[in-house]
Amino acid sequence: MASTLRRTTSVIGVAALAAVGLAACGGSSDNSGNNASGVDTTDYSDWCSMKDQLNGKTVTLYTSIVTPEDKPHKDSYKPFEECTGITVKYEGDKDFEKNLPQRAQSGNLPDVAYVPQPGLLQTMVETGKAMPSPESVSKNVDEFFGKDWRAYGSVDDQLYAAPLGANVKSYVWYSPKQFKAKGYKVPETWDDLKKLTAQIAADDANAKPWCAGFASGTATGWPGTDWLEDLMLRTAGPEVYDQWVKHEIPFNDPQVATALDEVGSILKDPKYVNGGFGNVRTIATTTFQDGGQPILKNKCYMHRQASFYAANWPEGTKVAENGDVWAFYLPGDGQSKPVLGGGEFVMSFRDAPEVNAFLTYLSSKEWANEKAKVTSGGWVSANKGLEIKNLKSPIDQQSAEILQDPNSVFRFDGSDMMPSAVGAGSEWTEITNWINGQDTKKTLDNIEKSWPTS
Repeated sequence: MASTLRRTTSVIGVAALAAVGLAACGGSSDNSGNNASGVDTTDYSDWCSMKDQLNGKTVTLYTSIVTPEDKPHKDSYKPFEECTGITVKYEGDKDFEKNLPQRAQSGNLPDVAYVPQPGLLQTMVETGKAMPSPESVSKNVDEFFGKDWRAYGSVDDQLYAAPLGANVKSYVWYSPKQFKAKGYKVPETWDDLKKLTAQIAADDANAKPWCAGFASGTATGWPGTDWLEDLMLRTAGPEVYDQWVKHEIPFNDPQVATALDEVGSILKDPKYVNGGFGNVRTIATTTFQDGGQPILKNKCYMHRQASFYAANWPEGTKVAENGDVWAFYLPGDGQSKPVLGGGEFVMSFRDAPEVNAFLTYLSSKEWANEKAKVTSGGWVSANKGLEIKNLKSPIDQQSAEILQDPNSVFRFDGSDMMPSAVGAGSEWTEITNWINGQDTKKTLDNIEKSWPTS
Protein backbone atom coordinates (compact mmCIF):
# COMPACT_ATOMS: atom_id res chain seq x y z
CA MET A 1 0.00 0.00 0.00
CA ALA A 2 1.54 3.12 -1.04
CA SER A 3 0.35 5.57 1.50
CA THR A 4 0.47 9.11 2.59
CA LEU A 5 3.27 11.63 2.56
CA ARG A 6 3.57 14.90 4.44
CA ARG A 7 4.09 18.35 5.30
CA THR A 8 5.14 21.84 4.82
CA THR A 9 5.53 24.78 2.75
CA SER A 10 7.47 27.08 0.66
CA VAL A 11 6.14 30.37 -0.61
CA ILE A 12 6.87 30.82 -4.29
CA GLY A 13 7.10 34.35 -5.58
CA VAL A 14 6.06 35.57 -9.00
CA ALA A 15 9.63 35.45 -10.26
CA ALA A 16 10.08 31.85 -9.14
CA LEU A 17 6.79 30.88 -10.76
CA ALA A 18 7.92 32.46 -13.99
CA ALA A 19 11.24 30.64 -13.80
CA VAL A 20 9.51 27.26 -13.32
CA GLY A 21 7.14 28.07 -16.15
CA LEU A 22 9.95 28.99 -18.53
CA ALA A 23 11.83 25.82 -17.63
CA ALA A 24 8.74 23.76 -18.42
CA CYS A 25 7.87 25.51 -21.67
CA GLY A 26 10.40 24.33 -24.15
CA GLY A 27 8.25 23.19 -27.08
CA SER A 28 5.14 24.18 -28.94
CA SER A 29 1.70 22.63 -29.02
CA ASP A 30 0.83 20.76 -32.17
CA ASN A 31 -2.86 20.45 -31.16
CA SER A 32 -3.23 17.40 -33.34
CA GLY A 33 -5.99 15.92 -31.21
CA ASN A 34 -6.58 12.20 -30.70
CA ASN A 35 -5.22 9.41 -32.86
CA ALA A 36 -7.07 6.25 -33.88
CA SER A 37 -6.38 4.54 -30.55
CA GLY A 38 -7.93 7.39 -28.61
CA VAL A 39 -4.60 8.75 -27.35
CA ASP A 40 -4.32 12.54 -27.29
CA THR A 41 -1.26 13.46 -29.37
CA THR A 42 -1.24 17.16 -28.46
CA ASP A 43 2.12 18.35 -27.14
CA TYR A 44 1.26 19.52 -23.62
CA SER A 45 4.90 19.88 -22.57
CA ASP A 46 4.53 23.61 -23.32
CA TRP A 47 1.70 23.97 -20.81
CA CYS A 48 2.57 27.54 -19.88
CA SER A 49 2.07 28.76 -23.45
CA MET A 50 -1.46 27.33 -23.50
CA LYS A 51 -3.04 29.78 -21.07
CA ASP A 52 -5.40 31.21 -23.70
CA GLN A 53 -6.86 27.73 -24.13
CA LEU A 54 -6.72 26.58 -20.51
CA ASN A 55 -7.43 29.70 -18.44
CA GLY A 56 -10.47 29.41 -16.18
CA LYS A 57 -10.72 25.60 -16.45
CA THR A 58 -11.00 23.29 -13.43
CA VAL A 59 -9.48 19.85 -12.87
CA THR A 60 -10.81 17.67 -10.06
CA LEU A 61 -8.29 15.46 -8.25
CA TYR A 62 -9.16 12.54 -5.96
CA THR A 63 -6.60 10.80 -3.73
CA SER A 64 -6.02 8.92 -0.48
CA ILE A 65 -3.58 11.63 0.64
CA VAL A 66 -5.33 13.68 3.31
CA THR A 67 -4.61 16.53 5.76
CA PRO A 68 -1.88 17.41 6.68
CA GLU A 69 -0.04 15.40 4.01
CA ASP A 70 -2.08 17.12 1.30
CA LYS A 71 -0.57 20.59 1.75
CA PRO A 72 2.73 20.06 -0.09
CA HIS A 73 0.81 18.44 -2.92
CA LYS A 74 -1.41 21.49 -3.22
CA ASP A 75 1.62 23.76 -3.03
CA SER A 76 3.33 21.80 -5.81
CA TYR A 77 0.52 22.66 -8.23
CA LYS A 78 0.84 26.42 -7.75
CA PRO A 79 3.35 27.04 -10.58
CA PHE A 80 1.11 25.08 -12.95
CA GLU A 81 -2.05 26.88 -11.84
CA GLU A 82 -0.33 30.26 -12.11
CA CYS A 83 0.95 29.82 -15.65
CA THR A 84 -2.07 28.01 -17.11
CA GLY A 85 -4.97 29.62 -15.25
CA ILE A 86 -6.27 26.15 -14.35
CA THR A 87 -7.69 25.53 -10.87
CA VAL A 88 -6.94 22.13 -9.35
CA LYS A 89 -9.74 21.07 -7.00
CA TYR A 90 -8.24 18.63 -4.48
CA GLU A 91 -10.23 15.94 -2.62
CA GLY A 92 -8.58 13.57 -0.14
CA ASP A 93 -10.34 10.48 1.20
CA LYS A 94 -9.02 7.91 3.70
CA ASP A 95 -11.40 5.36 2.16
CA PHE A 96 -10.19 6.06 -1.37
CA GLU A 97 -9.53 2.41 -2.31
CA LYS A 98 -13.09 1.43 -1.44
CA ASN A 99 -14.82 4.50 -2.80
CA LEU A 100 -13.12 4.96 -6.18
CA PRO A 101 -14.66 1.80 -7.73
CA GLN A 102 -18.03 2.75 -6.22
CA ARG A 103 -17.76 6.18 -7.80
CA ALA A 104 -17.19 4.52 -11.16
CA GLN A 105 -20.46 2.63 -10.70
CA SER A 106 -22.36 5.75 -9.72
CA GLY A 107 -20.91 7.89 -12.52
CA ASN A 108 -19.24 10.28 -10.09
CA LEU A 109 -15.61 9.88 -11.14
CA PRO A 110 -13.01 12.64 -10.72
CA ASP A 111 -10.98 13.98 -13.61
CA VAL A 112 -7.75 12.64 -12.10
CA ALA A 113 -7.02 10.06 -9.39
CA TYR A 114 -3.84 9.00 -7.62
CA VAL A 115 -4.07 5.20 -7.56
CA PRO A 116 -1.68 3.48 -5.13
CA GLN A 117 -2.09 -0.08 -6.45
CA PRO A 118 -1.51 -1.41 -9.98
CA GLY A 119 -4.15 -4.02 -9.15
CA LEU A 120 -6.72 -1.29 -8.45
CA LEU A 121 -5.50 0.53 -11.55
CA GLN A 122 -6.35 -2.53 -13.66
CA THR A 123 -9.75 -2.77 -11.98
CA MET A 124 -10.46 0.83 -12.94
CA VAL A 125 -9.34 0.22 -16.54
CA GLU A 126 -11.75 -2.71 -16.69
CA THR A 127 -14.64 -0.33 -15.96
CA GLY A 128 -14.05 1.13 -19.42
CA LYS A 129 -13.97 4.65 -18.01
CA ALA A 130 -10.21 5.19 -17.69
CA MET A 131 -8.48 7.30 -20.33
CA PRO A 132 -5.23 6.18 -22.05
CA SER A 133 -2.37 8.48 -21.12
CA PRO A 134 -1.77 11.29 -23.64
CA GLU A 135 1.32 11.03 -25.78
CA SER A 136 3.14 13.78 -23.89
CA VAL A 137 2.77 11.77 -20.67
CA SER A 138 3.98 8.62 -22.41
CA LYS A 139 7.12 10.44 -23.55
CA ASN A 140 7.79 11.68 -20.00
CA VAL A 141 7.41 8.18 -18.57
CA ASP A 142 9.91 6.80 -21.09
CA GLU A 143 12.39 9.57 -20.35
CA PHE A 144 12.13 9.83 -16.56
CA PHE A 145 10.98 6.41 -15.32
CA GLY A 146 11.79 3.63 -17.78
CA LYS A 147 10.30 0.28 -18.77
CA ASP A 148 9.61 -1.23 -15.34
CA TRP A 149 7.66 1.73 -14.04
CA ARG A 150 5.85 2.06 -17.38
CA ALA A 151 4.74 -1.58 -17.06
CA TYR A 152 3.30 -0.92 -13.59
CA GLY A 153 1.07 1.81 -15.04
CA SER A 154 0.01 -0.15 -18.13
CA VAL A 155 -2.69 -2.66 -18.98
CA ASP A 156 -2.23 -4.82 -22.09
CA ASP A 157 0.77 -2.66 -23.06
CA GLN A 158 -1.35 0.51 -23.07
CA LEU A 159 -0.16 3.21 -20.67
CA TYR A 160 -2.98 4.46 -18.45
CA ALA A 161 -1.09 6.02 -15.57
CA ALA A 162 2.26 7.68 -15.02
CA PRO A 163 4.18 7.11 -11.76
CA LEU A 164 4.00 9.91 -9.20
CA GLY A 165 5.53 9.46 -5.76
CA ALA A 166 7.50 6.42 -4.67
CA ASN A 167 8.72 4.97 -1.41
CA VAL A 168 11.18 2.50 -0.02
CA LYS A 169 9.44 0.12 2.33
CA SER A 170 12.39 -1.98 3.51
CA TYR A 171 13.21 0.20 6.51
CA VAL A 172 13.34 -0.24 10.28
CA TRP A 173 12.89 2.96 12.32
CA TYR A 174 14.79 3.31 15.60
CA SER A 175 16.32 5.83 18.01
CA PRO A 176 20.08 6.27 17.46
CA LYS A 177 20.38 7.72 20.97
CA GLN A 178 18.61 4.71 22.47
CA PHE A 179 20.79 2.26 20.55
CA LYS A 180 23.95 4.11 21.54
CA ALA A 181 22.96 4.19 25.21
CA LYS A 182 22.44 0.42 25.19
CA GLY A 183 25.45 -0.36 23.04
CA TYR A 184 23.35 -1.86 20.26
CA LYS A 185 24.62 -1.91 16.68
CA VAL A 186 22.53 -1.75 13.53
CA PRO A 187 22.15 -5.36 12.35
CA GLU A 188 23.59 -6.36 8.99
CA THR A 189 21.65 -9.61 8.47
CA TRP A 190 18.18 -10.93 9.30
CA ASP A 191 19.73 -13.35 11.81
CA ASP A 192 21.50 -10.41 13.47
CA LEU A 193 18.17 -8.59 13.67
CA LYS A 194 16.51 -11.56 15.39
CA LYS A 195 19.40 -11.82 17.86
CA LEU A 196 19.12 -8.11 18.62
CA THR A 197 15.38 -8.52 19.16
CA ALA A 198 15.96 -11.27 21.71
CA GLN A 199 18.70 -9.26 23.42
CA ILE A 200 16.49 -6.19 23.81
CA ALA A 201 13.69 -8.32 25.27
CA ALA A 202 16.13 -9.72 27.83
CA ASP A 203 17.70 -6.34 28.65
CA ASP A 204 14.69 -4.06 29.12
CA ALA A 205 11.67 -5.12 31.14
CA ASN A 206 10.01 -1.71 30.68
CA ALA A 207 9.92 -1.74 26.88
CA LYS A 208 9.49 -4.10 23.95
CA PRO A 209 11.82 -4.59 21.00
CA TRP A 210 9.08 -3.82 18.48
CA CYS A 211 5.96 -1.72 18.06
CA ALA A 212 3.52 -1.95 15.16
CA GLY A 213 0.14 -0.81 13.91
CA PHE A 214 -2.04 -2.38 11.20
CA ALA A 215 -5.11 -0.10 11.48
CA SER A 216 -5.84 2.15 8.48
CA GLY A 217 -9.60 2.59 8.09
CA THR A 218 -11.01 0.35 5.38
CA ALA A 219 -7.40 -0.46 4.40
CA THR A 220 -6.61 -2.02 7.80
CA GLY A 221 -4.07 -4.80 7.41
CA TRP A 222 -1.84 -3.33 4.70
CA PRO A 223 1.19 -2.84 7.01
CA GLY A 224 1.08 -6.57 7.70
CA THR A 225 1.18 -7.37 3.99
CA ASP A 226 4.34 -5.26 3.72
CA TRP A 227 5.97 -7.38 6.41
CA LEU A 228 5.05 -10.54 4.49
CA GLU A 229 6.35 -9.19 1.18
CA ASP A 230 9.67 -8.09 2.68
CA LEU A 231 10.16 -11.55 4.16
CA MET A 232 9.16 -13.25 0.91
CA LEU A 233 11.97 -11.35 -0.80
CA ARG A 234 14.40 -12.44 1.91
CA THR A 235 13.40 -16.07 2.44
CA ALA A 236 12.21 -17.10 -1.04
CA GLY A 237 14.04 -14.61 -3.27
CA PRO A 238 12.96 -12.19 -6.00
CA GLU A 239 12.20 -14.84 -8.65
CA VAL A 240 9.80 -16.75 -6.40
CA TYR A 241 8.36 -13.41 -5.27
CA ASP A 242 7.52 -12.60 -8.90
CA GLN A 243 5.87 -16.01 -9.35
CA TRP A 244 3.81 -15.44 -6.21
CA VAL A 245 2.64 -11.99 -7.26
CA LYS A 246 1.59 -13.32 -10.69
CA HIS A 247 -0.13 -16.32 -9.06
CA GLU A 248 2.18 -18.72 -10.87
CA ILE A 249 2.48 -20.35 -7.45
CA PRO A 250 -0.53 -20.33 -5.11
CA PHE A 251 -0.84 -17.85 -2.28
CA ASN A 252 -0.72 -20.75 0.18
CA ASP A 253 2.51 -22.20 -1.24
CA PRO A 254 4.80 -23.56 1.52
CA GLN A 255 7.35 -20.82 0.70
CA VAL A 256 4.75 -18.18 1.56
CA ALA A 257 3.95 -19.99 4.81
CA THR A 258 7.66 -19.93 5.69
CA ALA A 259 7.78 -16.17 5.14
CA LEU A 260 4.62 -15.48 7.18
CA ASP A 261 5.85 -17.68 10.01
CA GLU A 262 9.09 -15.71 9.99
CA VAL A 263 7.06 -12.52 10.40
CA GLY A 264 5.19 -14.22 13.22
CA SER A 265 8.46 -15.05 14.96
CA ILE A 266 8.54 -11.34 15.80
CA LEU A 267 5.02 -9.93 15.60
CA LYS A 268 3.20 -12.81 17.30
CA ASP A 269 5.68 -13.21 20.14
CA PRO A 270 4.36 -11.38 23.24
CA LYS A 271 7.92 -10.92 24.49
CA TYR A 272 8.67 -8.77 21.44
CA VAL A 273 5.53 -6.64 20.87
CA ASN A 274 3.65 -4.26 21.14
CA GLY A 275 5.71 -1.67 23.00
CA GLY A 276 3.68 1.29 24.26
CA PHE A 277 0.32 -0.22 23.34
CA GLY A 278 -0.21 -3.64 24.91
CA ASN A 279 -0.35 -7.25 23.75
CA VAL A 280 -0.07 -8.76 20.27
CA ARG A 281 -3.69 -8.08 19.37
CA THR A 282 -3.29 -4.33 19.89
CA ILE A 283 -1.37 -4.32 16.60
CA ALA A 284 -4.70 -4.72 14.78
CA THR A 285 -6.24 -1.67 16.44
CA THR A 286 -3.20 0.63 16.50
CA THR A 287 -3.10 2.95 13.51
CA PHE A 288 -0.09 2.74 11.26
CA GLN A 289 0.49 6.45 11.91
CA ASP A 290 0.77 5.82 15.65
CA GLY A 291 2.63 2.52 15.29
CA GLY A 292 6.18 3.81 15.75
CA GLN A 293 5.57 6.69 18.13
CA PRO A 294 6.53 4.79 21.33
CA ILE A 295 10.14 4.89 20.12
CA LEU A 296 10.21 8.54 21.21
CA LYS A 297 9.09 7.51 24.71
CA ASN A 298 11.59 4.63 25.02
CA LYS A 299 8.70 2.14 25.08
CA CYS A 300 9.88 0.30 21.99
CA TYR A 301 13.09 0.10 20.02
CA MET A 302 12.14 -0.70 16.42
CA HIS A 303 9.31 -0.14 13.96
CA ARG A 304 9.30 -1.58 10.45
CA GLN A 305 7.72 0.96 8.13
CA ALA A 306 8.36 2.71 4.82
CA SER A 307 10.34 5.85 4.11
CA PHE A 308 7.15 7.89 4.10
CA TYR A 309 6.78 7.27 7.84
CA ALA A 310 9.18 10.19 8.30
CA ALA A 311 6.13 12.39 7.81
CA ASN A 312 4.44 10.96 10.90
CA TRP A 313 6.95 12.02 13.54
CA PRO A 314 5.84 15.04 15.61
CA GLU A 315 6.92 18.51 14.61
CA GLY A 316 10.44 19.17 15.85
CA THR A 317 11.57 15.54 15.74
CA LYS A 318 15.07 15.33 14.30
CA VAL A 319 15.19 12.61 11.65
CA ALA A 320 18.88 11.94 11.09
CA GLU A 321 21.64 9.42 11.75
CA ASN A 322 22.44 11.28 14.98
CA GLY A 323 18.90 12.50 15.60
CA ASP A 324 15.85 11.47 17.59
CA VAL A 325 14.90 8.84 15.02
CA TRP A 326 16.49 7.29 11.97
CA ALA A 327 15.96 4.20 9.84
CA PHE A 328 18.17 1.34 8.76
CA TYR A 329 17.71 -0.98 5.81
CA LEU A 330 15.78 -4.14 6.75
CA PRO A 331 18.58 -6.67 6.28
CA GLY A 332 18.51 -9.97 4.46
CA ASP A 333 21.33 -12.45 4.08
CA GLY A 334 24.00 -9.75 4.06
CA GLN A 335 24.90 -10.47 0.43
CA SER A 336 21.92 -9.56 -1.75
CA LYS A 337 19.95 -6.32 -1.31
CA PRO A 338 16.23 -6.82 -2.02
CA VAL A 339 14.21 -3.61 -1.72
CA LEU A 340 10.43 -3.51 -1.39
CA GLY A 341 8.77 -0.32 -2.54
CA GLY A 342 5.60 1.27 -3.73
CA GLY A 343 4.15 4.39 -5.19
CA GLU A 344 1.16 6.13 -6.67
CA PHE A 345 0.07 6.36 -10.30
CA VAL A 346 -1.87 9.17 -11.95
CA MET A 347 -4.83 8.09 -14.06
CA SER A 348 -7.62 10.12 -15.59
CA PHE A 349 -11.29 9.70 -16.43
CA ARG A 350 -11.90 12.71 -18.66
CA ASP A 351 -10.21 13.47 -21.95
CA ALA A 352 -9.84 17.25 -22.02
CA PRO A 353 -6.93 19.66 -22.68
CA GLU A 354 -6.84 20.95 -19.10
CA VAL A 355 -6.76 17.40 -17.71
CA ASN A 356 -4.07 16.22 -20.10
CA ALA A 357 -1.96 19.30 -19.47
CA PHE A 358 -2.12 18.58 -15.72
CA LEU A 359 -1.18 14.93 -16.30
CA THR A 360 1.82 16.05 -18.34
CA TYR A 361 2.94 18.39 -15.58
CA LEU A 362 2.70 15.65 -12.94
CA SER A 363 4.83 13.29 -15.04
CA SER A 364 7.54 15.88 -15.62
CA LYS A 365 10.85 16.57 -13.90
CA GLU A 366 9.54 20.10 -13.20
CA TRP A 367 6.78 18.77 -10.96
CA ALA A 368 9.09 16.26 -9.21
CA ASN A 369 11.56 18.96 -8.29
CA GLU A 370 8.85 21.44 -7.29
CA LYS A 371 7.28 18.81 -5.03
CA ALA A 372 10.67 18.16 -3.44
CA LYS A 373 11.20 21.86 -2.78
CA VAL A 374 7.86 22.35 -0.98
CA THR A 375 8.06 19.16 1.10
CA SER A 376 10.02 19.05 4.35
CA GLY A 377 10.10 15.26 4.54
CA GLY A 378 8.31 12.00 3.89
CA TRP A 379 8.25 12.10 0.09
CA VAL A 380 10.40 10.87 -2.77
CA SER A 381 9.97 9.90 -6.41
CA ALA A 382 11.59 7.44 -8.80
CA ASN A 383 11.60 10.22 -11.42
CA LYS A 384 15.15 10.29 -12.81
CA GLY A 385 14.82 14.02 -13.34
CA LEU A 386 14.52 14.57 -9.59
CA GLU A 387 17.65 16.23 -8.21
CA ILE A 388 18.43 14.58 -4.87
CA LYS A 389 19.74 17.87 -3.49
CA ASN A 390 16.19 19.28 -3.67
CA LEU A 391 14.98 16.73 -1.13
CA LYS A 392 15.22 18.32 2.31
CA SER A 393 14.98 15.19 4.44
CA PRO A 394 18.06 12.96 4.85
CA ILE A 395 15.85 9.85 4.81
CA ASP A 396 14.30 10.95 1.52
CA GLN A 397 17.75 11.55 0.06
CA GLN A 398 18.80 8.09 1.21
CA SER A 399 15.64 6.59 -0.30
CA ALA A 400 16.21 8.33 -3.64
CA GLU A 401 19.75 6.97 -3.70
CA ILE A 402 18.39 3.47 -3.07
CA LEU A 403 15.82 3.85 -5.85
CA GLN A 404 18.56 4.95 -8.25
CA ASP A 405 21.10 2.35 -7.06
CA PRO A 406 21.64 -0.29 -9.80
CA ASN A 407 22.74 -2.82 -7.15
CA SER A 408 19.39 -2.80 -5.38
CA VAL A 409 16.96 -5.55 -6.38
CA PHE A 410 13.74 -3.53 -6.38
CA ARG A 411 10.31 -5.11 -6.31
CA PHE A 412 7.01 -3.27 -6.25
CA ASP A 413 4.68 -3.93 -3.33
CA GLY A 414 3.15 -7.35 -4.03
CA SER A 415 -0.35 -6.69 -2.75
CA ASP A 416 -0.47 -3.58 -4.93
CA MET A 417 0.28 -5.75 -7.97
CA MET A 418 -2.32 -8.41 -7.21
CA PRO A 419 -6.00 -8.23 -8.22
CA SER A 420 -7.68 -5.70 -5.97
CA ALA A 421 -10.02 -8.39 -4.57
CA VAL A 422 -6.89 -9.94 -3.05
CA GLY A 423 -4.29 -7.19 -2.64
CA ALA A 424 -6.76 -4.56 -1.43
CA GLY A 425 -9.26 -7.01 0.02
CA SER A 426 -8.81 -10.51 1.39
CA GLU A 427 -5.09 -10.15 2.12
CA TRP A 428 -5.68 -7.10 4.32
CA THR A 429 -8.55 -8.83 6.12
CA GLU A 430 -6.84 -12.16 6.62
CA ILE A 431 -3.53 -10.66 7.77
CA THR A 432 -5.56 -8.76 10.38
CA ASN A 433 -7.24 -12.03 11.40
CA TRP A 434 -3.79 -13.62 11.56
CA ILE A 435 -2.42 -11.02 13.98
CA ASN A 436 -5.58 -11.55 16.05
CA GLY A 437 -4.78 -15.25 16.48
CA GLN A 438 -5.72 -17.06 13.27
CA ASP A 439 -3.11 -19.62 12.21
CA THR A 440 -0.89 -19.32 9.15
CA LYS A 441 -2.49 -22.17 7.19
CA LYS A 442 -6.05 -20.88 7.46
CA THR A 443 -4.90 -17.33 6.69
CA LEU A 444 -3.14 -18.31 3.47
CA ASP A 445 -5.82 -20.82 2.44
CA ASN A 446 -8.52 -18.13 2.78
CA ILE A 447 -6.53 -15.67 0.65
CA GLU A 448 -5.89 -18.33 -1.99
CA LYS A 449 -9.62 -19.13 -2.18
CA SER A 450 -10.36 -15.46 -2.84
CA TRP A 451 -8.12 -15.23 -5.91
CA PRO A 452 -10.28 -14.45 -8.99
CA THR A 453 -10.69 -17.40 -11.34
CA SER A 454 -10.52 -15.25 -14.46
